[in-house]
Amino acid sequence: MSIFGSSAFSAPCSDTGGQYESWKPAMAAEAAAAGVSDRGIAALMATSYSKATISADRNQKSFKYTLDKFLQVRGGETIIAQGRSRKAKNADFYAGLEAQYGVPAGILIAIHGMETAFGGFMGDTNVVSAIATLAYDCRRTDFFTPHLIAALILVDRGSITQTSVGAKHGELGHTQFLPGNALAYGVDGNGDGQVDLNNMTDAMASTANYLRQKGWKPGKGYQEGEPNFLVIKEWNAAKVYQQAIALMAARIDS
Repeated sequence: MSIFGSSAFSAPCSDTGGQYESWKPAMAAEAAAAGVSDRGIAALMATSYSKATISADRNQKSFKYTLDKFLQVRGGETIIAQGRSRKAKNADFYAGLEAQYGVPAGILIAIHGMETAFGGFMGDTNVVSAIATLAYDCRRTDFFTPHLIAALILVDRGSITQTSVGAKHGELGHTQFLPGNALAYGVDGNGDGQVDLNNMTDAMASTANYLRQKGWKPGKGYQEGEPNFLVIKEWNAAKVYQQAIALMAARIDS
């Protein structure tokens, strides 16, 4: 059964953390039915309700900015300048990714810079607790429960552990994959036999794979009105984010 195949979840949700501990066994039963093994179940049972995650989820502001303000707040000029330097220093690496997946360097580098300042800050929140908290929260249950199941499967596989750290919504690694996307689109870019999104090579290859699988058309444009702009939307639903990535990518690639 696909972890994304149903939104009919039986573990009771709540708008506060008061019932979290009693929710965990019910969620553990669902996870086990979905194929999660002992290590993943243990990771779930070790979680705690993340007030920091709830606070971040209910106070998102930056996507309400104008494009100019968004670029200013998110350091667009710095991302472009550093991105050009990174591309020049690793030209063969990015050319190889484009040859394999069809996604140009500028897009991958812009996403990398936007998400984590090129790996400078990949989060400070326990991944499994963050995802579990959002699955438990009634506002977010349907969306995040499949990602929680995925996170527990990643624990079973050894891709992450119950102590792994990521962003406030449980995003992982250099480009901040949600666990369900990491499970579905993560690739072993450096050939060491493990998908590790804290490894830059794996993260860049996984990002390129995600975009290609979502419909990226090699050689086609990615500005607004061009075919690949819709694929940037698959990465992030906020219009201002999509516009920023397209504009920064074009300048990095120019």
